[in-house]
Amino acid sequence: MPHSAIESSSALLEHFRATRARSSFLVDPLAAEDMVVQSMPDVSPTKWHLAHVTWFFETFVLREFVQNYEVFDRQFEVLFNSYYETVGRMHPRAERGLLSRPTVEEVFRYREHVDCAVEELIASIDRCSEADALEIQRRLEIGLHHEEQHQELLLMDIKHVLGSNPLKPAYRPELPGPDASETRPLRMLDHDGGLVEVGHRAGSGFSYDNEGPRHEVYLRPFRIADRVVTSGEWLEFMDDGGYERVDLWLADGWSWAQNEGVRAPLYWRHDGDQHLVYSLAGEQPVDEATPVVHISYFEADAFARWAGKRLPTEFEWEAMAATKLRSGERPTGRMLGVGSDACHPRSALGSDEQWFGDLWEWTGSAYLGYPGFRPLEGSLGEYNGKFMSGQFVLRGGSCVTPNGHLRISYRNFFYPKQRWAFAGLRLAEDTD
Repeated sequence: MPHSAIESSSALLEHFRATRARSSFLVDPLAAEDMVVQSMPDVSPTKWHLAHVTWFFETFVLREFVQNYEVFDRQFEVLFNSYYETVGRMHPRAERGLLSRPTVEEVFRYREHVDCAVEELIASIDRCSEADALEIQRRLEIGLHHEEQHQELLLMDIKHVLGSNPLKPAYRPELPGPDASETRPLRMLDHDGGLVEVGHRAGSGFSYDNEGPRHEVYLRPFRIADRVVTSGEWLEFMDDGGYERVDLWLADGWSWAQNEGVRAPLYWRHDGDQHLVYSLAGEQPVDEATPVVHISYFEADAFARWAGKRLPTEFEWEAMAATKLRSGERPTGRMLGVGSDACHPRSALGSDEQWFGDLWEWTGSAYLGYPGFRPLEGSLGEYNGKFMSGQFVLRGGSCVTPNGHLRISYRNFFYPKQRWAFAGLRLAEDTD
């Protein structure tokens, strides 16, 4: 979790303001009408994201540590609670799109109200007891990382909203297009395996509870690809009947693909003699050299079987990725806020840089607790642990993950049929 030392109030205030400002920046291109749509149950309206992250600060920081704090609106306690059963009732997730009220304007007033109160609290933190100051900082840090997670979710969700519109409007038409004009041949990198340490190293900065405790795992020797799978390689899979061959699919995956009529990655469509893909910059031809993205675990697993490979385990991924970073180094790559604001994967393929950013990579590992895992105490313990059932781990971050948010031990997780995340795959295989 966070550092044990108390961060200066000026540094904490700067971090808070920068994170909140990024959320406002991300919604600048949107009309109010865009921000209220819920295109499927997994998607939340943009307005809801803006209100929920604000509810988090109000609920877990201000109401706990500000005497006589004036709640903005008691009804918001239910409307913008996501899944915290210990806090109280919540509006059904699948019905968030019915919340035409409060208005977008009122949500921004809510944010301003909470921002002012948080900034006043930060200014007074030096006058708090050491125990209270540390706990306030811990909760603020969790809240800021939580908002960064929702910044990524916001872009995932608004892409689905706009991509579901028959007009295919662009979120930001000025975004640069793909820059990967030629696919580098895929190479398989050897790893000797053996006993390796995985998980977050205690005392080395912020982490979520599901990233620890750090522990040893034994890995058999393996090989892992030096780059992710491309759209061109995915087209070969499709042309070879990959979506029609039952022998490639897990039983649940085959049923899902047949029932949903899945025949290509999400946002792809066939138009005459070309394949088109919707991106946050609008619809454009599929660039075969760019990474394939918006695929489910089921699709990733089927492709790996077709290629004669498999998906790496999350520990194989972490062990190889660790060889790409110097001790204590932060992951770098194509992420939100880097360069011209990444919003779709387009890095040069096959480079060491592509272990982080561009797209989340499905692993073959079920999302479970590490040996000795204990969730946080209280309501914040609902953050990760209760979702350790029926989901798979993804590693590496994506082009819409805020820069600075990632760690090598970071574990994302989704259900195997979900594919609106910026997710693709990297291949692996055994060596003996």
